[in-house]
Amino acid sequence: MSRIRITGGVWRSRVISVIDAPGLRPTPDRVRETLFNWLGQDLSGLVCLDLFAGSGILGFEAASRGAQSVTLIERDQGALAALRKNAAALGGQRLAVIQADALKFAASVGDQGHRFDLVFLDPPYRQGWLERLWALLPALVAPGGRVYVESEAPVMPPAPWVAAKQGRAGQVCYHLLERE
Repeated sequence: MSRIRITGGVWRSRVISVIDAPGLRPTPDRVRETLFNWLGQDLSGLVCLDLFAGSGILGFEAASRGAQSVTLIERDQGALAALRKNAAALGGQRLAVIQADALKFAASVGDQGHRFDLVFLDPPYRQGWLERLWALLPALVAPGGRVYVESEAPVMPPAPWVAAKQGRAGQVCYHLLERE
């Protein structure tokens, strides 16, 4: 088990526990700081989705910065238990931790017309998740909403998405997508 700290907002410097699991790579501090500088430190009123929650750090950071609600999706039992424990320790009433397959959740929620202002996509590398998700995003993201993507290589999102900002830190390529 390892630990990472929340870098901003009301839970700044609070530490969460992260299980050691294959493919689980919490977003590094420096990348998170850059992301939330891009987004603005105050996310008040935003409805957020962390579709491959893993450690949950992106969702916890969003909630710490005032997001109205954050839905964290995870299918791994061990990671899910850690997410629930961390959410309870933070007292995050705006956090919903759900066990589900990311693709099935995205398809069903999009079909129901529920949309998110900010979607975090940090799927396991080299498994083709992004290619399977691109078509689902327009129904999942609210008008004016944005999508944050982490990947092992730069992404070329299909229309209507464009990379408004992007960067690289070590092995991590990160992108903030907006509609054209």
